[in-house]
Amino acid sequence: MQTGSVTTPFGRRPMTLALVRRQAALAEIKRGKTADKWKVFRDASMARELLGVQSNSLAVLDALLSFYPENELRQDAQLIVFPSNAQLALRAHAMAGATLRRHIAVLVETGLIVRKDSANGKRYARKNGDGEIESAFGFDLSPLLARAEELAMLAQQVTADRAALRRAKESLTICRRDVRKLITAAMEEGADGDWRSLEDVYVALVGRIPRVPTISGIAAVLDEMQMLREEVLNRLEILGNSENNSTNDAHSEQHIQNSKPESFRESEPSSENEQGAKLSSSHQPGNERQRVFPLGLVLKACPTIGDYAPGGVGSWRDLMSAAVVVRSMLGVSPSAYQVACEALGPENAAVAVACILEKANFINSAGGYLRDLTRRSERGEFSLEPMIMALLRANGHGNLKAG
Repeated sequence: MQTGSVTTPFGRRPMTLALVRRQAALAEIKRGKTADKWKVFRDASMARELLGVQSNSLAVLDALLSFYPENELRQDAQLIVFPSNAQLALRAHAMAGATLRRHIAVLVETGLIVRKDSANGKRYARKNGDGEIESAFGFDLSPLLARAEELAMLAQQVTADRAALRRAKESLTICRRDVRKLITAAMEEGADGDWRSLEDVYVALVGRIPRVPTISGIAAVLDEMQMLREEVLNRLEILGNSENNSTNDAHSEQHIQNSKPESFRESEPSSENEQGAKLSSSHQPGNERQRVFPLGLVLKACPTIGDYAPGGVGSWRDLMSAAVVVRSMLGVSPSAYQVACEALGPENAAVAVACILEKANFINSAGGYLRDLTRRSERGEFSLEPMIMALLRANGHGNLKAG
C-alpha cells in the first residue's frame, strides 16, 4: 500500500495542511491491520451527523467501496480505486456530475478518502509484467482502515445518544401525563390552591418542547416538568396534612371538652396578650414550630410576595400558594421546602420564602439559605422575628412590632 508519500491535488484543487496530516497518518496504520469494509461503512453511516456528511455523500462512498474487489480492507493491500466519473455516477444512483464532484470533495474534506492524483489528473492503474497492480491513481480508501476504531466508537456514541433521547422522551411523556392529570383532578375536585397558575406553568413548559427533539432540549424541559410534578405533589401533600391536622385537632378538642371541661376553662388564657405569652413560653427549641405572625405584618415586611399571587394575598393560603411559585422561581428544591414546612410549619415556611425573596439580591443560593434556616430552627438557634423586624425597618415600618 502506498502510505509513505504525500501527494498534492491535480489542477486548481488546493493543498491544505490538514490534507498533509491525513496522508501522513496513513503511514501509521498498524502492520497487518484489517477491517470489514461494509462494517466500516455502516459505522460511518451511523455517525454521519458527527462526521458532517449527508446521505448523498455516503452513497458516493458506497459506490467507491463497490469498486474495491475484496470485502476486507488490509494494510498490505492496494486500497486505491480508480473508476471514472461516469462509472461512479452510475453506481451512485445516476447522480449528476456536479453533485458527484461536490460529494467527493466532502468525503475528502472529512478525511474518509484521499485523492491520489496522477500527473495529468486521470485515474488509472499501471500493472507489472505479472499482471499485478504496480501503481494506481484515483481514490485511496486507506483512511477508512486507519479510522475503523474511531468510526466504530462514533457509531456507538450515536446509538447511546439515541437510546438516551428515547428514554428522556418516554420520561417526559410520563411526567407530562402525571402533571396534567394531577392538576385536572385537583381542579375538578375543588382542592384549595391556585391550580390555574400551575396549569399555566404546565402549558408554557409543553410549548417549549422542541419540534426537533434533542437530548439537551428534552432534558431541560424534563427537569422543569419533574420539578413541577414535585410541586404539585407537594401542594397536595400539604393540603392532605392540613386536613388531617384539622381533623385531629377537632377530635382532640372534642375529647378535652367532653372529658375535662372545667380544667380546660381554668387553663384557658383570659386575654389575647396572655395567649401570646403562653404560646411564646411554651416553645421549646427543636421541639415545636415557631409562632405564626400576623399576615398583615408579614405583607408589610415582604410586599414583593404579593406580585406572585394573581388575586393578591388575602389569606394564609394565598401566601402559601405564592410562596410555592416563588420557591420554584428561586430554584429552591421541593424537598428543601418540604423540610422547611415540617420544621417551621407551612405558614412560617411561606414567610421564610417571602423574606428570602425580599433579600434575593444578597443571597447566592436561596435553597441553601432556606436549608440553613431550617437546620438552625430545628436546633433552636433561629427565629423569624428578627428577620421580619429588619425588613419592616427597611420598608419604612420600623414603628411596628412583630407580636
